Amino acid sequence: MASSIIKHIPVRCVLKTSEKCFRICGTRPLCASGKDGGYATRPERSSSVPKIYTKTGDKGFSSTFTGERRPKEDQVFEALGTTDELSSAIGLAREFCIDQGHPFTEELDKIQCVLQDVGSNIATPRSSARESHIKKTKFMGQPVSDLESWIDKYTEELPPLANFILPSGGKSSAALHMARSVCRRAERSVAPIVRSGEADPEVAKFLNRLSDYLFTVARYAAMKEGNQEKIYKRPE
Repeated sequence: MASSIIKHIPVRCVLKTSEKCFRICGTRPLCASGKDGGYATRPERSSSVPKIYTKTGDKGFSSTFTGERRPKEDQVFEALGTTDELSSAIGLAREFCIDQGHPFTEELDKIQCVLQDVGSNIATPRSSARESHIKKTKFMGQPVSDLESWIDKYTEELPPLANFILPSGGKSSAALHMARSVCRRAERSVAPIVRSGEADPEVAKFLNRLSDYLFTVARYAAMKEGNQEKIYKRPE
């Protein structure tokens, strides 16, 4: 089961990376064994190396954190996959932003770690969860407040938005817009799970606010780099 969860929960802040997540976010990601900390197995012999593949999903089924086996096309795994894709898109955008020296790259770091918590919450359907599962994967509202604070901070420096903007404004900005569009898709995939009571409502709020944040910092990146944003013009 553990390896199956690792493959489908975007809980990949593992081994040394888990320490980085702890330093940035103040929390450790949930490991596949259900314990706090990075994913690591104690080998029977020092020469043994854990394998990344387990073959447990070869028949098209995978496990939630609660141990429930579901088809890989289940809503839960669709939402997990899209959330994982979102984190990857943010990671790519972050690399462009680091090259340009943008001040919000540490915020992107923290957001990627929070997305690990989002994945853990989604992967713990309330209908099959024990109290210990729910306690370990509960998603709180502080990350939503953080996003709102960051949005307000950057909006104060931006010119008023008077037109529809096309994804543009340089590599950093365009990559952030791409992440924003993936975020919207992640939100759509999570919405029915939250409405059914299988995930915490704050998860949907976080993704909704995150798309606004990514739009804001995309504009901010374009402005700081001196790049012109493309304005929508109705074709003649």
